[in-house]
Amino acid sequence: MLREENIKVVKSTAPILEEHGETLTRHFYERMFSHNPEVAPLFNPANQAAGLQQKALAGAICAYAANIDNLEALGGAVELIAQKHVSLQIRPEHYPIVGENLLASISEVLGEGATEAVIDAWAEAYGFLADILIGREKQIYSEHAEVAGGWVGFRTFRIVSKEVESSVITSFYLTPVDGGELPEYKPGQYITLRVERPDGFTTMRNYSLSDKPGQDHFRISVKRETGLGAGKPDGYVSNLLHAKLEVGSELELSAPCGEFFLDVTEKHERPLVLLAAGVGVTPLMSILLSALETMPGREIVFIHGVEDEKVQAFRATIDALSSQYPNLKVHYRYNAPIKPDAIDSDSSSTGLVDAELIESLVPQRDADYYFCGPQAFMVNIYHQLLTWGIPPMQVHFEFFGPRQALEKGATDEAPNELHAGGRCPMHA
Repeated sequence: MLREENIKVVKSTAPILEEHGETLTRHFYERMFSHNPEVAPLFNPANQAAGLQQKALAGAICAYAANIDNLEALGGAVELIAQKHVSLQIRPEHYPIVGENLLASISEVLGEGATEAVIDAWAEAYGFLADILIGREKQIYSEHAEVAGGWVGFRTFRIVSKEVESSVITSFYLTPVDGGELPEYKPGQYITLRVERPDGFTTMRNYSLSDKPGQDHFRISVKRETGLGAGKPDGYVSNLLHAKLEVGSELELSAPCGEFFLDVTEKHERPLVLLAAGVGVTPLMSILLSALETMPGREIVFIHGVEDEKVQAFRATIDALSSQYPNLKVHYRYNAPIKPDAIDSDSSSTGLVDAELIESLVPQRDADYYFCGPQAFMVNIYHQLLTWGIPPMQVHFEFFGPRQALEKGATDEAPNELHAGGRCPMHA
């Protein structure tokens, strides 16, 4: 347990860290990459350049400081971080590197405010959290090693098929080069892909698995990311997949991870509502396919918001499922449809995915909600579900960005709590 005097010291630093949070985390990353360049491949350079990782880590540090006397407020954040760390193959030996650079950054940025008592308190607080994470990550690594078809580290896969799903999304079907079996994963989880960069180093990206478990392949459905203006280059890995890697190309994958998933063993009478926007449809496709197979009597509502028909993925597949399963209700929401005949009053409409649309399809509101998409979409859905008073255990989401961006303005209660549902604050 943390010593009481150190809890008080860490908690007292929360306002200071909030004021200097992003300055501190920028300094931390610069310092760590300078002193320990060997850890740079564990981080997303695009998120570094955009400042997303710095914001996410600043928010997490402030939240940890504010709730150091109430560690239950960590909620699912430990699981979120542990799953992300395992996906990136982070090991116990990496933690001292982060700790040393974090404490040094606190000392260098806060100057006289970083007294010996402050540094000692934060050293103990960091060590305490590190031990929790290392312990959970050890369990996950063991699970990956012991499950049938599982593995630890990176395993070589081959692209056996590429299928264009829309003008911006392509699916990649992957099978292991060793010919071995694949592990059962939870619908909604992701794999991590490691590729070599032009400078000889490697970089990693998470991609949601878009097919149901139990197949002889993994499927990822990747949006080709294009830069928007000066200083914002095209996404390196997504463009590599789309433009250069073909059937027969080989890739390195780590085992499926993630705390966002549908537990198919749970049985509920209330509807299952799946809300997607854009490429956020990928983990929800895995959830939808699994739910239809394992929950034949449950009402399922699937809503997909897209800009137009050109960028929409999986419509033909979803339409076929809607015809096959009477318990599935589907609605497409187009922001700017190209063809007037794309709109059908029963199954499609124009506009954004909003409360009115959801309530028209789920009038009783009481349901299990799973949602994924761009930040603005996520914020709107999250706030709406809070407004409706949907219990937290019925709200599940995958958020690609700093969690505090999702929660800002959502509630005045426990504004510094850490919750599950986003990406690891350090690795964003």
